[in-house]
This record gives sequence, C-alpha cells and structure tokens, in this order.
Amino acid sequence: MSRTTRLWLVLVLNLVLIVALVVVDFGAHSLGVLAAGADYLADAAAIGVSLIAIRLSTLPPTAARPNGYPRATTWAALVNAGWLLVLSVLVIVVAFHRLITGTHDVHGFPVLVVSGVSAVVMLFGALILGGDEDDDDEGGNLNMRAVLLDTAADSVAAGAVAIVGAVILATGGTYWLDPTVALLVSGFIAFHALRLVRKVLVELRAGKASIT
Repeated sequence: MSRTTRLWLVLVLNLVLIVALVVVDFGAHSLGVLAAGADYLADAAAIGVSLIAIRLSTLPPTAARPNGYPRATTWAALVNAGWLLVLSVLVIVVAFHRLITGTHDVHGFPVLVVSGVSAVVMLFGALILGGDEDDDDEGGNLNMRAVLLDTAADSVAAGAVAIVGAVILATGGTYWLDPTVALLVSGFIAFHALRLVRKVLVELRAGKASIT
C-alpha cells in the first residue's frame, strides 16, 4: 500500500473521530476528550500537508525549480511535529489552569466509550502507517515518522483518557484525574515532538550544506 493511500485512510479515520469527539464533549465536559478532538483536527491538517508535500516531491524539475522539491516531505515533517508541539503546550496550559481553579464535573461513561473506541481506531491507523515500502528518502521517512508518531500518541492518549473515564464512572468523582492525565500525556507527546523537530532541523541543515 502506497504512502498516499495510507495517509488518506488515516485522514478519513481522523475526520470521523473529530465529529464523534466533538459531539460527546458537549455532554461529557472532559478536557481529555476535548484535547483529543483538537489533536485529531491538527492531525488532519498535518496529513493534508504531508499529502501536498508528497505530491510536490514527485513533480518534475522546471526552469524555476531545476532541482524540483526534494525537501518538501522534510519540511512537512517539521510542520507536523511543530503543530503537535504547539498543541501539546496549549493542552498543558489549560490542564494546569483547571487543576488550579478547580475541575468541572466530568461524565465518565461517554468518556470511557468514545476514548476506548478512539484508542482502537488510532492504533489501527498507526499499524496502517507502520510499513513504508515505497519510501527510500530520509525526508519521506521523517515525514511519515511525524504522522506515525502523532497517530501512535493519539492511541496512547485516548487509552489513558478511557481509563480515567472508567475511574470517574466507578468512583462517581475524582474529576481532577481528567486534567491530570491530559497534562501527563501532553507532556509526553511534547517531549517526543521536540526530539523529532530537532532531528528534522539536523536533516535540513545537512541538506543545505550538501547543496552549498
């Protein structure tokens, strides 16, 4: 299965989950669910950037661009990782605010159901993105790794939110767990996104040095 086909499949999965999470969050009042919905929206945009970059990288050279767009997928990886980092920081800020000012009531059952389904769907998406037979260039690998990292992180995050939903449902309280897990998961994602940003920047510098 080609990169483009796999990206389109994961894009569709993200769009479906965005609708489901937004609908559920209206009644659940969960920061974890809301953060997941925002993350999937960023994912959809990131996949769109990746698809455009893959298209650009296959265009033939022109008089204006004699070398074509050899770094298009590398730049896409940087954009995707950067968006993930920014979104993670925003969720961290909101989670801290909720922990300091007080957490609203969270309805555990819808959080448990929608997050559990999201975890399974995103795990399936990560498996779809796992193989990359038709991608031999480093930029393409980094681009797919950025999308794969985000999709795998989404699965872990959704699983953590589902566990929190189960605890809230069982205890009838402990609402502080919702922003706490959002904080921890976002911190973990931000750390790995920052590492990927640094690797992409190294790759871009190496490409620039080889040209000069």
